[in-house]
Amino acid sequence: MANPFLTPAKIISGSAALEDAGSSLATLGKKALIVTDRMMVQLGNLDKVLNILKQHHIAYSIYAEINSEPCDTMITTGLKQYQTEQCDFFIALGGGSPIDSMKAIAMMSVEPDRPLNTYMGHPVEVPLPKKVAIPTTAGTGSEATQFTIITDTENDVKMLLKGGSLIPDLAIIDPQFTMTAPKGVTSATGIDALCHAIEAYTSRQAQPLLDTFALSAVKRIFNNLVEAYEHGDNEEARIQMSLAALEAGIAFNNSSVTIVHGMSRPIGALFHIAHGLSNAVLLEVCMNYVKDGALDRFADLARYCGMTQTEDDQQAADLFIENLTALLAKLNVPTLAQLNVDRDQFFSALEKMAHDAAVSGSPANTRKPITEAAMIELYRQLW
Repeated sequence: MANPFLTPAKIISGSAALEDAGSSLATLGKKALIVTDRMMVQLGNLDKVLNILKQHHIAYSIYAEINSEPCDTMITTGLKQYQTEQCDFFIALGGGSPIDSMKAIAMMSVEPDRPLNTYMGHPVEVPLPKKVAIPTTAGTGSEATQFTIITDTENDVKMLLKGGSLIPDLAIIDPQFTMTAPKGVTSATGIDALCHAIEAYTSRQAQPLLDTFALSAVKRIFNNLVEAYEHGDNEEARIQMSLAALEAGIAFNNSSVTIVHGMSRPIGALFHIAHGLSNAVLLEVCMNYVKDGALDRFADLARYCGMTQTEDDQQAADLFIENLTALLAKLNVPTLAQLNVDRDQFFSALEKMAHDAAVSGSPANTRKPITEAAMIELYRQLW
């Protein structure tokens, strides 16, 4: 069986990556729609990008109305601005939400009259305008993937849309942008990256080439996330986390996510919890449940990270989960109650959440067979 391996056409990473990317940006188009959020404006990150565009005589229009849970109405508004301003390529600046939104706007720019929800289950492979991703968090990996997650406001469902055409043409990984991330964001996005790497490595869709990226990402995160969380000004820790997020993105882009992401999306859609946080809440419970379906893979992770050298897969896999639990404790992952989720509303939505998770297809990629009944029980364990 042949395995395709997809990455951005070009990746520029390291200190001063943005400055070095100026000439590459100039080849992609004449006028960019910059998809971002208000925080990037307030922090001055947008100005850094604008300075580079001005130096290279690239025109732009700014769409800064994305929030942490992008939805179809935001995409429609962004599309109208892209058309009205006569832009011809895209730049996304921010975390996963602006990058995901850029992908969706680019997708709709080709067929502007087609409803966004009709793309579910239909991979996007038609040529799209050029897309540039500049991540400001070390977590989502969206700068390297063919996926985007957008909420369907009519049906209260987070849509997982995919296709090779959605992969950014240029990814700019510059640690200067992650230095401003607050502790909560550093924790949630770092756990998101960890989740991507673990799920990619333990997925039914795993392939040999991606294993290298997944293993490296997990090790980097265990070695650097707590330091980046506790000492946000540690540039080396921030660089390592940015690389880990990129590696994890490449890994799951060529494999899949599994049960955590499948169960996370309904929580985000119904209770408006940021994606990284809902993943963080689920990670320990879900990984502990699916561990026995992929003991050898979880054992590999423990050995690669230096947690043990035992040849007993059960012992090694158990040690990995123990270390994962300890890591999450250091990062102060909040509970659903602390995230202001109403308990009664949560329990009344159990069947819908489990069904929506199953329909997404992600839980089916888990090596251990997953039923809706099992997911309902896992949701119950979160309280």
